[in-house]
Parts: sequence; structure tokens; C-alpha cells
Amino acid sequence: MKSGYVSLVGKPNVGKSTLLNRLLKRKLAIISAKPQTTRKRLLGILTEGNCQCYFLDTPGLLRPEYELQRLMVEQIKVAVRDADVVVYLVDPWFKSEDIQIGFIRSLGRSPVLCVINKIDLVPKSQLLPIIDAIKNLDVQEVIPISALHGEGVDELKKTIFRYLPEGPFLFPEEDLSDSPERFFAAELIREKVFEFFKKEIPYATCVVIEEFKEREKGKDYIRALIYVERKSQKGILIGKNGEALKKIGVEARKEIEDFLGRQVFLELWVKVREKWRKDKKFLKEIGY
Repeated sequence: MKSGYVSLVGKPNVGKSTLLNRLLKRKLAIISAKPQTTRKRLLGILTEGNCQCYFLDTPGLLRPEYELQRLMVEQIKVAVRDADVVVYLVDPWFKSEDIQIGFIRSLGRSPVLCVINKIDLVPKSQLLPIIDAIKNLDVQEVIPISALHGEGVDELKKTIFRYLPEGPFLFPEEDLSDSPERFFAAELIREKVFEFFKKEIPYATCVVIEEFKEREKGKDYIRALIYVERKSQKGILIGKNGEALKKIGVEARKEIEDFLGRQVFLELWVKVREKWRKDKKFLKEIGY
């Protein structure tokens, strides 16, 4: 039996969450076209044959500008230190000086597999020079894939299995994650904020589940607070006659029901918490 932690790292928007979902064949991580969608480490569990992988989806590598981003970078550091294998994702348009292999190596000596994602967006003739450029870096393997379409993902999976250490399974084979359902409910609500709003609004919001009641009869009840940093943002998020907030609620409820496999009653409220992204105490209260 083989088992181990596999950390997915890379710059924002290179497709780490898309890859996690593809590997698990289940939508576990929220995704959007906007960078920095992922804020917290998410554990996804893949069990196949005699192998069990504990994939850690991490926030994008960045230079932190405020407390929330600093905590996001700390989560990356912990994920790499804990890793038995590091999967470092890049896209075909990377610049060699932007690939932080040295930073990863400074945190641990786990094997590093460099994955070139989004190969469906470049001509095949351009791939060989890209692969050759990465081979000069301190990595064990270079693997081209398309996480969106699945191309090369089976080969990546086989390679990861090869590098896993021997060891017993840590979770039941049917488990997909160790995160509670309320975590996924909050994330699916936040995904809709990223989907429906532009500019600063998505980054100025966070979602906190205030109540999550499972009921034997009738729908489960979920009450969620969406925090913003300014009163003007609250107005935009609610919209005229509450239409914008209603749209978030309707679409998020569908996603939550699909994820949980049961019906829910979702109640959303918007509150202002000034400069919450810089507030260490508040960030600790909400799980960072």
C-alpha cells in the first residue's frame, strides 16, 4: 500500500483547483476565471487500487500585500513542508524567473513534478521548447496536461503514484475530503460572488456560515453572512430591490444541493466589516 500528501502549488490562475477536481472526478474546489479564488488549503482524497493520495489545493503564490494574503502564503508553506510530492503548476506562457522552485526547495526536499497546464491553448509544436526550458530547473519530471479537458492527467496520476511512499491509508476509501459540509457551503456561495461581480467586490468579500441545521424532515437550513469592507459594496452586492443577492442565493443553493445530495433552505445576509482582510483577530475567528 502507498499513501502520501501531494501539494498543488503555483501562481494564481494556473488551474490548481481545476486539476484537483479533474483528479477526483468530482467538483470539490470552487473555480473562477479570476485569480486568487482559492484562499484556504483544501484536502482532496483520491483512492485508487493500492494508492491513496491526499491532494492539498493551495492559494496562488504571490507577494502578500495585506494580512489575508500573508496567511494564504503561510498555508502554502505548510502544505509544501507536509508534502511527500509537490506538483508545481505553470501555464505555457510562464517566465523562467517567475517559477519559484528555489522557494519550494527551501521548504523541503520532496520530489517536485512540474506540470504544464492549459496545453490545449497552444499549438503542439510549441510544447517541446517549453518542456526543454523547464528541464533545466531542479525538478524530477515535466508533464504537459490540460486539466480542463483531461489530456495527460492519467499520465500525471501514474507518475504521482510512482513517487508516493509506502504506507497505510489514513482515511476510509469512500472519503473525498476532511473538510465539513459547512466549509463547502461557504465556498460555493463565495464562488457565485466571484462569478457575478467584477473588480474589487469578490476580493472584498468573505462568507461565514452562521447556522447549518440538518433536518430529518424538510430541507436543511443554512444561514450565511457575506462580509464586505464598505457600505457601497454592500449596496452593490444586494442590488436594486435585493435582486443581486437573490441571484447569488438561487444559484448557490442549486450548487449546494447538488454537492450535498439533499435540499436546503439558504438564507443570505450582507454585513460590513471594515478592513477585514487586514484584521488578524477577525481572520482568526473565521478560520485563517
